[in-house]
Amino acid sequence: MTSKGLQRTCVSSRNLSSTIQCQYRPRLPPITAPVLPKRTASGLSKIPKNQKAKAAEPVKKRKARNDFVRHSLKDAQQFALCDAMRYIRAFEVGRSPTSSKYEVHVTLKTLKNGPVVRNRLRLPHAVDTSQRICVICPPDSPAAKAAIKAGASLVGEETVFDAVKEGRIEFDRCICHVNSSQKLNKAGLGRVLGPKGLMPSAKNGTVVKDVAGSIKEMVGGSEYRERLGVIRMAVGQLGFTPEEMQRNIRAFMDGLKKDLALLSDKISKEVHEVVLSSTNAPGFSLNGDFRSSTSLPSRDLAII
Repeated sequence: MTSKGLQRTCVSSRNLSSTIQCQYRPRLPPITAPVLPKRTASGLSKIPKNQKAKAAEPVKKRKARNDFVRHSLKDAQQFALCDAMRYIRAFEVGRSPTSSKYEVHVTLKTLKNGPVVRNRLRLPHAVDTSQRICVICPPDSPAAKAAIKAGASLVGEETVFDAVKEGRIEFDRCICHVNSSQKLNKAGLGRVLGPKGLMPSAKNGTVVKDVAGSIKEMVGGSEYRERLGVIRMAVGQLGFTPEEMQRNIRAFMDGLKKDLALLSDKISKEVHEVVLSSTNAPGFSLNGDFRSSTSLPSRDLAII
């Protein structure tokens, strides 16, 4: 006799082969197949209204930013120029005063797809005076003689073209005379000099008539260009005094603000932060002051 909902199972005992042990276990419910949704004549299953409404809602995509992310300077620690130079020199102990350079990083508030700012300027105190300048002009012309006298390291046309095609680029800056611009274009050196930023062009002011004057401006001059909303440029050597650094940074910022002012009114570019660093030191955000109440005297910072 079995109870309702219980299943009788009998198992023979190993020790007593003649006896049979019976025990009652709960009856398991039968396994049923899942109920599939009904299909209509068109072959499509019927979806409940609430599920259909959820499926019809489009997935909201996150709107992409059209500007660069800039951190807030409200709680950031900023330094005076003398204090930043003091900490940077601590990282440059044992370095040559002429090999390590001070660099300024200017962060801009700008759009990602906006025009970039680039220019060349001559600082009051030259940072790099060992630049090798190449002048593309007829070798026997008066422009070639003036270029050699001004300090050009390489002058010529075909000799320069052949050296560049062979991969021998032994110069840091390149100037082209107006009369040699057509030969330069026919030589097809844009693929080689373009990625290195050495291809002369009228837009950059490197296709000129006065070769000697351009060389004098380049010696001691510096170039800057905006990349990803940041402009970086060397503004001094490690052996510069705080006063020399102040004059160079002021000249750089004045030139940059003039370039920003020349842009269209529809293009918004503003200076967000100015950071001073060096070849081997981290960056220190500047607050615009020359010295603070705890700064060392300028004469102590002028000693290497």
